[in-house]
Amino acid sequence: MQKRIRDYGINVGRMKPGPKNKITDVPGVKVGHVTIKDDTHRTGVTVIVPGPDNAFTEKYTAACYVHNGFGKSAGLVQIRELGTLETPIALTNTLNVGLVWDGLVQYTVDRCRTEGVTASSINPVVGECNDSRLSEITSRAVRQEDVLTAIAEAGGEFDEGDVGAGAGTICYGLKGGIGSASRVIDIDGKKYTLGVLVQSNFGSTVDLTIGGVPAGERILKLRETRNDMAVSRKDQGSIMTIVATDLPVSDRQLYRIIRRTGVGIARTGAYTGHGSGEVMIGFTTANRVPKDAGPAGALLTQTVIHEDLINQAFQAAAEAANEAILNSMVCAERAVARDGKVYYSLAEFMPECMQDN
Repeated sequence: MQKRIRDYGINVGRMKPGPKNKITDVPGVKVGHVTIKDDTHRTGVTVIVPGPDNAFTEKYTAACYVHNGFGKSAGLVQIRELGTLETPIALTNTLNVGLVWDGLVQYTVDRCRTEGVTASSINPVVGECNDSRLSEITSRAVRQEDVLTAIAEAGGEFDEGDVGAGAGTICYGLKGGIGSASRVIDIDGKKYTLGVLVQSNFGSTVDLTIGGVPAGERILKLRETRNDMAVSRKDQGSIMTIVATDLPVSDRQLYRIIRRTGVGIARTGAYTGHGSGEVMIGFTTANRVPKDAGPAGALLTQTVIHEDLINQAFQAAAEAANEAILNSMVCAERAVARDGKVYYSLAEFMPECMQDN
């Protein structure tokens, strides 16, 4: 069983996590990976499935935010314009966005055909990080069938670290990857869940901060005994952040919430460097939007929380993003780059990097 950041005695924030402390604590949400590792590749695809039914016919209220746009994501323009999500969300490497997009199209077309639904225009959502330091990215190793496999095998339990889209990512000069966390929100006596999943590939080693402790500075001192250790000297790369919730919110409110994941990113030490792409995508399972304005859908009624109660969601997004990043690193195993440099796991410096030297 993977050791996560809480297993090292580090509890991020004050809010209570969900039972799994993962994005899949949100009812209906599933996550699947396909990981590709061989002599030249460390890459893959991770898919977040928002629910069991067809997202194309009953769309999810959604939002997106680009904090720094050094990225090649697909599908964000329509989310921003319409405030809806109609496919699973897939994460992969930079040069595989198109092929993964094809996989989401095929999945949606096949499902709609089975259900007798016309799908003449589809908006697949794909996010990416560049894993070329650890993988031969130009061969575009992720295929359409890998996307379909990740969707078919998606579940409530999933591995973190260097799996799926995180197989080749680097975070703060250490091995990055996929990480997740969740928080429980109590509004008017009813409990809701907000979950975050990240694909971490950013940050300068010296800036890494864990619970206010300058862990990166201490890791650099410990590096003196590891001459093969790689170091990131610039805040560059990217982080994809996916937020799921069952909280009843509008797309405008969701936009406000997902932006607060940037607080969690900053708490780990990042300042959003020039070469870094910070992209946030979020959806709620509470307010669905039918595909067509039929007799039942001509006028839509949504229940949304009062704005005065939104602070809990802001805090949940910040805390869950912070913890998800740390989980992505501590769950990852070390990797050797093509130039021979070693990207160690954060776990290899725990708990020493949290102690005064």
